[in-house]
Amino acid sequence: MSIYDYNVKTISGKEITLAEYQGKVIIIVNTASKCGFTPQYEELQQLYDDYAARGLEILGFPSNQFAEQEPGSNAEVEQFCRINYGVSFSMFEKTEVRGENAHPLFTYLTAKMPFKGFDLNHPIGSKLQTVLQENFPEMLEGDSIKWNFTKFLVNRQGEVVGRYEPTTSPLAMKADIEKLL
Repeated sequence: MSIYDYNVKTISGKEITLAEYQGKVIIIVNTASKCGFTPQYEELQQLYDDYAARGLEILGFPSNQFAEQEPGSNAEVEQFCRINYGVSFSMFEKTEVRGENAHPLFTYLTAKMPFKGFDLNHPIGSKLQTVLQENFPEMLEGDSIKWNFTKFLVNRQGEVVGRYEPTTSPLAMKADIEKLL
C-alpha cells in the first residue's frame, strides 16, 4: 500500500488517482481559510514556485473539522486561495481528515507517520496545546491530525517520510525537501 493507491477528488469535483503523482516529491497538507495558520498558504506557494520544476507537488485538502475554520464551498475555497495567496498548486475538495469519516488517505498518512507532539518551546505550539486541552481534548488523543496545516512529506517512491505539525513553517521544510529532489 502507498499513497498511489488512493483516489481523491479535485476541488472542481474530478476524481483522480494519486498515482498521477508517481515519481514526484509531495507535500500533502490539510488547510483552512479562516485559521491562524492560513498565511502558510503563502509559504506553500513559495515552495511550489521554487521547486515544482524539480519535481515537487503540493496537494492541499481543505477541511472544516477544526473549529469550523473552512466553512465555504469548494468554489469559495478555490477563489480565496487564488485571490489571497496566488495558489497554483493542486487543491482538492473539502475532506474529513480525522475521525470515523476520515478519508482513507489521511488514515494511511497518520498510521505511517504518528503524532510526536507539538514543539512546546515554540510560542504558538504551547498555545495550540493549551487550546486543544481546554476546548478539544479529544483531538489530542492518538495519532490523528490535530489541527489545520499538518503537513506530510512523501518521497518519489510514495513513502511518507515526514510529518510537520501546524507550528512548523513550510519554509522550515526546505532542507528535507531538497534532500528528496
